[in-house]
Amino acid sequence: MNEDPTTPLALAADWDPALARAFFDSVGKTEVAPAGTVFFAEQQKANRLLFKRDRMYLLLEGVVGLSSNGQPLGPIEAGGIFGEMASISHTPRSATATAKVDCRVIALDDKQFQQALKAKPEFALMLMHLMVLRLREVVAQLVERDVVPAEAAAKEAVVFEPKVLAELKRELANATTESHDAKKIILREGQAGALMYVVLEGRVAIRVGGAVVERIGPGGVFGEMALLDAAPRAASAVAEADCSLLAIDRPTFLGLMTSKPAFGMTLLTAAAERAGYMAARLR
Repeated sequence: MNEDPTTPLALAADWDPALARAFFDSVGKTEVAPAGTVFFAEQQKANRLLFKRDRMYLLLEGVVGLSSNGQPLGPIEAGGIFGEMASISHTPRSATATAKVDCRVIALDDKQFQQALKAKPEFALMLMHLMVLRLREVVAQLVERDVVPAEAAAKEAVVFEPKVLAELKRELANATTESHDAKKIILREGQAGALMYVVLEGRVAIRVGGAVVERIGPGGVFGEMALLDAAPRAASAVAEADCSLLAIDRPTFLGLMTSKPAFGMTLLTAAAERAGYMAARLR
């Protein structure tokens, strides 16, 4: 997240405003938000028992300011989206969003988002690019401030439940399965990346700057960021136990993201949870 309040939060290089508008228009309606409107507040969480659901927003006109811990973050300008992390991952809001001037937005709750994704699964890939961009920014700040989470705080990550994992294995029957012994380095921070991995058996530790920030067990994924933006690996991965991994190359990954809404939604949720976890470390 950009801390310069004069600099807009970046959009991914491949962000297509027309696709974003068509996606939101497919199930949402335009709303007017007068200056001063608080779209959501930091640490706010939806309560489905009270029929209150998290919403994400596409900003059509105006400027929306984001702040965290009382500190301004980069503003959102027309064509940008905000609020997507909490809406997808069902976690508390990591920032407060306020209309700086009169704004026009289209809002989608999580159910509407999934509905739209079935009609336009290609949007998942574009949004994943944006999430990876923001996650890389957070990781860079963690390293710069030397506040990478202690190993004891590392979270466990499971993305695909056993049934879904079995279906994925069947669908990708021709994909390569790799075996790695305990303590073996699977990929290194800073390297180019050609594959992402799904853990079938064993456990993998994800390290940033030498510190374990996440542990990946069966059903978990890692390495997908480099497939999206072709940037160097943001973290290293080390086998903590003997592992069996399903290796997925970029063409296969892109095909799944643009044709399988359930796959795209699952990875979006994982990316949102990961970004939220890392952002919480900054606070």
